[in-house]
Amino acid sequence: MSYIDAENLVKQYGAGEATITAVGGVDLGIDKGEFVAIMGESGSGKSTLLSMLGGLNSPTSGRFLVDGVDVYALTSDERADFRRRSVGFVFQNFHLLPYLTLAENVMLPLAIVKMGKQQKLAAAIDALARVGLPDKATRLPNQISGGEQERVAIARAIVNHPRVILADEPTGNLDTHTGSEIMKLLTTLNHEGITVIMVTHSNEYARYARRLIRLSDGRVADEETKLQCSQSRRVNADRTQKRRKKSRKKVRL
Repeated sequence: MSYIDAENLVKQYGAGEATITAVGGVDLGIDKGEFVAIMGESGSGKSTLLSMLGGLNSPTSGRFLVDGVDVYALTSDERADFRRRSVGFVFQNFHLLPYLTLAENVMLPLAIVKMGKQQKLAAAIDALARVGLPDKATRLPNQISGGEQERVAIARAIVNHPRVILADEPTGNLDTHTGSEIMKLLTTLNHEGITVIMVTHSNEYARYARRLIRLSDGRVADEETKLQCSQSRRVNADRTQKRRKKSRKKVRL
């Protein structure tokens, strides 16, 4: 059994002759620490499947298990707790509240967590530092660029130290250079052990993933593995080099 298992997931809307099948029987296994890209034409069921994998959208039939737990057999409160503890969401349109500072936006997932306000603020600032924005905690969203807003959205997704990041078109509103920077950031987080599942329309960005799943008419049409592009491999190489330098310093000490 994989860490994440979708068993014949079906999602339908409407009834009778008006029934629309968004996802039509998906079987999918994702191991812990994988980076998976999901592609397909508009209307192929990508975002619907992603929302089911995030515990947000109950399937019409089928089962969805994470670490052996049947997510949709949980109560609504238990499922909310699962999302809070295990899943970080990154959206194309950022969904930052314009009247909150960047730190306050990042703190939102901690609203129901039993932590002191200063602890929550420290966690938010730490998350902002991880995405390269340590000095912008007090700014408002309209005071930073689109790429920085997406970094804030990622910081908000990781502030709870989730095991899985679900990213729905995270580069959709960004230029090519900024999109590549966001992909490198997601790759770095994946190399730290976070499972990343990303919906994208971009063949180039899909190559940052280790596996590509193509959907067509709500079903898995094709899979490819070991897709990591040169940029992704470079991130991994840089990370390995840093570890070696740290190791050398320890030996000298």
